[in-house]
Amino acid sequence: MSPRKPAQPLSSYLNDHLTGAFGGAAPARRTAGAHGDPRRAADLRSLAREVEEDRDALVRTMNRLGVPVRHYRTWLGVAGERIGRLKPNGTLLHRAPLSDLIELEAMRTGVEGEAALWQALRAVADHDPRPDPAELDRLARRALDQARTLKDWHRTVSAEVLSTDGASVGGGTGRRAGGAGSDARGLPSKW
Repeated sequence: MSPRKPAQPLSSYLNDHLTGAFGGAAPARRTAGAHGDPRRAADLRSLAREVEEDRDALVRTMNRLGVPVRHYRTWLGVAGERIGRLKPNGTLLHRAPLSDLIELEAMRTGVEGEAALWQALRAVADHDPRPDPAELDRLARRALDQARTLKDWHRTVSAEVLSTDGASVGGGTGRRAGGAGSDARGLPSKW
């Protein structure tokens, strides 16, 4: 049996996701390197490794489906991520606190899109024996777990960076000082 020729929508879809995946690990590594909380920095480095593993899994899946990697597009993803670093976020000479928040939002968007990718490919696997359904299920679960973690960090960092009430955040731990109106994590109780 000769290999199937990939459909154009599938090829475009997978190469679009691969383009984003090539720029996806860098924000996590960069934020980890600048973060004052060693535990969160380690978690971000772990997230960066997982994003790289997920990118490799996407390339394997593309190979199984006979979809060629469009290398010029992956270079565009890397270039786009690097150009995005030029936004000063309020400061030109050092990393601004707002950078953590913006990069967390970019990472959230990336892993939420990645979860949708794995779910879409899982639907393909229902009708095409080439993708590995068990691997796609595992990757979708991992992306959803990553999204939940980033959502929690986003809440904490948002409270730190965007606070207008003058509350101090102690020790770079990513937690607000406890007190009235705070939950057990030190977050405002409205969350």
